[in-house]
Amino acid sequence: MSGTQGKIEELQKRVLFTLLMLGVFRVATQVPTPGIDSGALTSFFSNMQGSMFGIFNNFTGGALERFSVLALGIMPYITASIIFSLLTVSFPSLKEIQKEQDGHKKIQQWTRYATVLLCAIQGFGLSVGLESIKSPSGLPIVLEPGLSFRLLTVITLTAGTMFVMWLGEQITERGIGNGISLIIFAGIAAGIPSGLRDTVNLFNNGEISGLVMLLVAAIMVGSFWIIIYTEKAFRKIPIQYAKRVVNNRVFGGQSTHLPVKVNISGVMPPIFASALLGFPTTISTFVPEGSPLKMFVDTIQESLYPGRMLYNVVFVGFIVFFCYFYAQIQFKTEDVADSLKKNGGFIPGIRPGEKTKEFLDFVVERLTLVGSIYMSIICIMPAILFNVAKVPFYFGGTSLLILVGVAIDTMAQAESFMISQRYEQNYKVRGKYSGAGRRF
Repeated sequence: MSGTQGKIEELQKRVLFTLLMLGVFRVATQVPTPGIDSGALTSFFSNMQGSMFGIFNNFTGGALERFSVLALGIMPYITASIIFSLLTVSFPSLKEIQKEQDGHKKIQQWTRYATVLLCAIQGFGLSVGLESIKSPSGLPIVLEPGLSFRLLTVITLTAGTMFVMWLGEQITERGIGNGISLIIFAGIAAGIPSGLRDTVNLFNNGEISGLVMLLVAAIMVGSFWIIIYTEKAFRKIPIQYAKRVVNNRVFGGQSTHLPVKVNISGVMPPIFASALLGFPTTISTFVPEGSPLKMFVDTIQESLYPGRMLYNVVFVGFIVFFCYFYAQIQFKTEDVADSLKKNGGFIPGIRPGEKTKEFLDFVVERLTLVGSIYMSIICIMPAILFNVAKVPFYFGGTSLLILVGVAIDTMAQAESFMISQRYEQNYKVRGKYSGAGRRF
C-alpha cells in the first residue's frame, strides 16, 4: 500500500511540475519585445483574425498578437523537426545515424541548430515586416525602425523560442505528457475565453440568432464526441505465440492481440500542415515592395488565405500526406514483424517475416486512410460552416483536435505510468517471496 501511495505522490508531483512549467510559459507570453507600440499592434491584429497570422497567434497563446518574447512560439522547432524527419527518410546515411546508439541525440542536436537558424530568419522577417506596417489608425507599430531594432528582435525571439523548447523538454522528462504538444495545448486553451466572449457579443449585438448559437453548441459537442471516439478507436490484430519446451517447462501458446490505432499519427499532421502553409507569409516579408516577385508571392499568399478553396485543398493534401508519413514513423511494421518472429509470435493465417510486414502495411494504410479523412473533415469544418451557412465558429477544427487529442494522450500517459509502477511493484514483491523460498 505504501508503494502505491508513493507512486500516486510521484504522479502528483509530475502533474504539479507540468502545471508550473505551463504557468511559466503563460507568464512569459506577457513579456513584450522592446521597441513595439503595443496599442497599434493590438489594433492591427484585431483585423487579422482568421488569417494565417491569426492561426499562429492561437498556437502561441496570443504571444504573436502582443509580439512578446515568445512571439514565434514553438513553430520553428516543429518546422525543423519536419525538415529532419523528411531528410531522415530520404537519405539512408541519416537513417543509419539515427539507428546508432547516440544517433537520436545527434539528430535532436541538429534539429536545435536548425531551429536557431529558422528563428533568426523568421525573426528578421517579422521585424522588417512590422517596420512597414501601420495600424488602422495610421500609427506605426515599430517606434524606432532600423538595424538595431531588427538585431534586437532576432536575438529576443530566438531566445524566446529556445526557452519554450527547453520548457517542453523539461515537461516531457520530468512532468507528464508530451511537452511540445502541451505547450501548444496551453496556447490554444488560453484563447477559449476570448472566443466565448466574441460569440456572446455577436449574440448580444443581434448579429447571430439563438438558433445559430444552439447550432454552434451542438456542432462543438458532436465534434468532441467524434474526436474522442476516433482517437480511442483501434483495430485488434490477433497474435498467437507458439509453444516452446525449455527444461521440461512449456512456454508460450497463449493468444493475445496487437492494437493498431485508427489515428496513428495523433495531432501532428494538422500542426505540420499549418507550419508549412505559413511559409508564403514568411517569404513575403523578404521580397522588396513593387517587384514582380512580390506580386507573385502576394498572389499565392492571398490564394492561401484560411477559409478559401485553394487553402482548404492544400491543407487537406498536407494533412493526408503527413498522416501517412507520420504513421510510418510511429508504427514501424518491419520492426514489429521482426519482433514477433524472434519471440515466436505470428498472425493466424499469415506467414512470419515479410508476409507479416506486408499484412501490417495493408492494415496501417487502410486505417490511416480513415484517420486522414476524419482529421481533414474536422480541420476544415469551420471554413465549411462559415462559407456555406455563415456560421461563425471561433473554435477551429484544428484547435479542437489538438485540445482533445493532447488531453487524451496525456491522460493515457498518466494511466500508463500508474500501471507500469504497479507491475514493477508486483514484480519486486514476487522476487522477494521467491528469494525467501529459495533460502529456506
